[in-house]
Amino acid sequence: MKYTQGLYPIIEKKAIALDTYSFTLYCPEVADIAQAGQFVHILPENYGLRRPISIAGIDPENGTLRIVFAIRGKGTKALANMNEGQRMDMIAPLGHGFTLKPDAEHVVLVGGGIGVPPMLPLAKYYGNKATAISGFRSFRQVILQEDFEQFGTQVITCTEDGSAGAVKGFVTAPLEQFLSEGIDAVYACGPLVMLKAVAELCIRNKTYCEISLEERMACGVGACLGCACQTKDEKGEIHFQHVCKNGPVFKAEEVLF
Repeated sequence: MKYTQGLYPIIEKKAIALDTYSFTLYCPEVADIAQAGQFVHILPENYGLRRPISIAGIDPENGTLRIVFAIRGKGTKALANMNEGQRMDMIAPLGHGFTLKPDAEHVVLVGGGIGVPPMLPLAKYYGNKATAISGFRSFRQVILQEDFEQFGTQVITCTEDGSAGAVKGFVTAPLEQFLSEGIDAVYACGPLVMLKAVAELCIRNKTYCEISLEERMACGVGACLGCACQTKDEKGEIHFQHVCKNGPVFKAEEVLF
């Protein structure tokens, strides 16, 4: 796994929803090798542990990387308080990303909450061959829907309370419809309960599916056991793997929920 550590300048900062921010960093050596599904590990100033944040945009031509995150505690609040011109202490790119399928005719990208941002690089790759199903609690958390549309991706927005989007309820309802019609692959990131439901639906319908796990991490490079998860191989044998190093992306049938 090739990665680098450095202090990278913030060239753009935007507040895009309630306690949710988008940052663009100038880091050409990272942008050159980053892949959809990978993440970065950022050290907030005056904190001892880094925070893992998924990659929401990769632009090798301009040498930039985009990250989108929500404030979850003091560390992410400290990151959100940073401004353009300051430098983030970042290790990147980390982890195992999504498997791209150049021959796919239709894929579905399922994101829940802050699991929506890592779907954007996939939308950029697949364009109008992708459908993005995004789930949020309410209109206050809705993010990045216009960004998907810019890539020509079909957008389906779901909110639990029906305050925004065409679907009141969970992402599984529209996903089931697409699975019944036949699609080439499903990619998903979000809360564990959502990932479990998506994985079960895809396995039942014999549809290729990869899921990206969200987990607390200490080192980010597989040196500690802070993000261990249970998986099973093709023989049914159970193993412990690191979300940071072996993931965060796994095949749906591998993960034991």
